Amino acid sequence: MIKNVCNISAALLLVIAFGVLTASKSINDDERFISHTVDLKKHDLKLYWKDNKNQPFRSLQRLKEWLDSNGRKMVFAMNGGMYKTDNSPLGLFIEANKIITPLNTRSASGNFYLKPNGVFYITNDNHATICTTDQFKKDTKIKYATQSGPMLLVNGKIHDAFTKNSKNVNIRNGVGLLADGKLLFAMSKTLVNFYDFAEFFKKAGCKNALYFDGFVSRTYLPEKNWIQTGGDCGVIIAESVAK
Repeated sequence: MIKNVCNISAALLLVIAFGVLTASKSINDDERFISHTVDLKKHDLKLYWKDNKNQPFRSLQRLKEWLDSNGRKMVFAMNGGMYKTDNSPLGLFIEANKIITPLNTRSASGNFYLKPNGVFYITNDNHATICTTDQFKKDTKIKYATQSGPMLLVNGKIHDAFTKNSKNVNIRNGVGLLADGKLLFAMSKTLVNFYDFAEFFKKAGCKNALYFDGFVSRTYLPEKNWIQTGGDCGVIIAESVAK
């Protein structure tokens, strides 16, 4: 009897382990996406728009070079939010606790204005939040923020405007907030619709996720042999370490 119980327990553990590994693989090894997880308690993540000469960075390469000249090595970077023709943020942008561009509450056509849109922000104590624009409240403790749209997930629910098997496909990138407070950044390697992109974040365990942009999307992540340094960006989100 004891031997049988041990065998059953061992088998059960194997089943559980297999299930965990399978779930992990389906989330982290989805070949349609390149993804990166950031722990704000351990990693230095900032939002950038202009250099110290008041010139927009525009490309990931130029930000990489600027960080390098300032004793920092860029580990990860991604465009972070929609922008105007002059590369200025289309919506809210906060840098070093200062509101550079205000919250955009207009109604218009286009992805940015597909309500609910939202805001991704980081506080002084390195706590991240992704919320709808309507839920956002000004706070002097907000260190960095970028506004974009549409929201991909709101409280675990995929945006009502997204439909399965939609033919509206594009390269897409965005950010989701995991249950443990870590951030999950992702960009599609191939053309995907909004529903599939939102579903990726949902399966990963995010309750809220925000879309950044489409065909202009670029990601720099040499750890995973994904190196895109071009692009014509507005706000850029980057993780760096001291050289």
